Amino acid sequence: MIHPVLKSVTDDVIERSQKSRKTYLARVDEAMSEDRHRGVLACGNLAHGFAACTADDKADLTGNKKDNIAIVSSYNDMLSAHEPFQHFPKLIKDAAREAGGVAQFAGGVPAMCDGVT
Repeated sequence: MIHPVLKSVTDDVIERSQKSRKTYLARVDEAMSEDRHRGVLACGNLAHGFAACTADDKADLTGNKKDNIAIVSSYNDMLSAHEPFQHFPKLIKDAAREAGGVAQFAGGVPAMCDGVT
């Protein structure tokens, strides 16, 4: 059973966001119908972007065959001494590969201690 206040807030957000969500979904549909844009990037940018990929992933990305998923994380080895998420980028990459795509760790954001240490 959902709490009445939570339901009220959720309903309000849904109501207020109908127009902007419709616009957003239309833009997503439009983007999905377009080709990938990697072909217009300079060779230097592509070389850096693909450098850490496996040979198969490089071939797929340079051939513009597969979608590329960015992994962005706030995980930080320096602040997470027990490395609770150390294996997740590989798990995500493997799952993307199994689903027919490529995933790359694209960046991190500043993080605070995970509270375990």
